[in-house]
Amino acid sequence: MKSLYAFCLLITFSTFSYAQDVTASTETTHFYLIRHAEKDKSNPENRNPHLTEKGQERALKWREIFKHIEFDAVYSTQYHRTIETATPTAKANNLDIQFYDPRKLYSEAFKSATQGKTVLIVGHSNTTPAFVNAIIGQDKYKSIDESNNGNLYIISINDATIIDKVLTIN
Repeated sequence: MKSLYAFCLLITFSTFSYAQDVTASTETTHFYLIRHAEKDKSNPENRNPHLTEKGQERALKWREIFKHIEFDAVYSTQYHRTIETATPTAKANNLDIQFYDPRKLYSEAFKSATQGKTVLIVGHSNTTPAFVNAIIGQDKYKSIDESNNGNLYIISINDATIIDKVLTIN
């Protein structure tokens, strides 16, 4: 299973490297977007639950998956579950988590702040695909099923070229 993940990431990064080599004279921006890990559903009234034990394990797994990526920034919404998902990767990169407003996805200020950088964005089942769609300028990705905490959306932007992929890592 681990070799499958490694193979998928290798293929994805090879594609992105090729895109970078073709237009090496310009900056490339890389976005990695994930949904928060498994949240505690024991209290349906709680709108801001923490991660479950399984969710905490997944957050550590994301850190391991991203261990060879040097992030310039890590963004999260201001919910326990997204912050707890982002924290291991942010700490591994010696970064503070920055917050974004899920009602203002890919604003001009965000676009400017992240240009030419490698960025992790942690969101929710509806905001993560919406964020991807805002970045790529298409209505391509739909909300993530509530049982799916393993989608990884990767976007590479170089000049006017946008490459986007989605991987499912369970």
